Amino acid sequence: MRNPKVVVIGGGSGLSVVLRGLKHFPIDITAIVSVADSGGSSGILKKEFNIPAPGDLRNVMIALSNVEPLIEEVFQYRFKENSSIGAHPLGNLLITAMTEITGDVQIALRKLRKLFNIKGKILPATLQKIELIAEKESGGFVFGESDIPVLGERIKRVFYDGEVNSPKENIKAIEEADLIVFSIGSLYTSIIPNLLLGNMQEALKSSKARKIYICNAMCQMGETENYSVADHIESINRHVGYDMIDRVIVNSVGIEKEIIDRYEADGRVPVKIDLDRLKKMRVKVIQEPLVKIDSEKRVRHLSYKLAAVIYSQIDNLEEFYEE
Repeated sequence: MRNPKVVVIGGGSGLSVVLRGLKHFPIDITAIVSVADSGGSSGILKKEFNIPAPGDLRNVMIALSNVEPLIEEVFQYRFKENSSIGAHPLGNLLITAMTEITGDVQIALRKLRKLFNIKGKILPATLQKIELIAEKESGGFVFGESDIPVLGERIKRVFYDGEVNSPKENIKAIEEADLIVFSIGSLYTSIIPNLLLGNMQEALKSSKARKIYICNAMCQMGETENYSVADHIESINRHVGYDMIDRVIVNSVGIEKEIIDRYEADGRVPVKIDLDRLKKMRVKVIQEPLVKIDSEKRVRHLSYKLAAVIYSQIDNLEEFYEE
């Protein structure tokens, strides 16, 4: 008897939303986290200490941890910008310090996993020092993850300057996975960067595990303006060089006009679910009511409902838990 092995790939706040719900299910979780961030505290620490960007790793640690709310609040505490520490979240500094002490970010994360009672493994997508580059449809190039999203400038592709590979532990996780999930989040700066790594592409292609993409409910300014669900999947498949996505999870609940109007003011609209096109692509569509409107009138995914839908996509569940 064993728990199903689920690998979740992504970055940013979207990955944390998915993991916050999944940790309550009887599964073995591995989170492969983008470290391409180049802005803010993460960008500064990455450059100064020659480490993978810690910001998304920090958020994933909190999402998978089982600690008192006060500990979580302290870990996420951000110092004032005009302080000598310079607006760094305490968690970023702790990851940096543990990496300096152990000499290896993978070892650092394993140590912190015990300290914060974290369910699952957290793996940086790569240990190499990387910089994400975008080619725009206009023909121009943008260097650095934080500068890539620009309203009105459509992205043709993203890539790294040179060959980048995944650690062996990441590849092993893919080889052993029963289900592989590509998280909600920024398509070109949180999801696709994880798929540009040579040996990761090979491992994903060889894996027999079902591969599921969770599509954003709203288009993202500067990245996916006016994209449909099929547009998102086509971009992922184009970057890996084959039709990788088997299924897609999408939100089915309608969003009030008042909320849509507010988002449209920033150039964002709901992602269109183009069923006919997805059928031609042989992608199975799972539609569920997955979002809510929070107190600040923002569209937010429901972590536990989303996790339940993901869990339901594991084949032959009864076989895992038989005595």
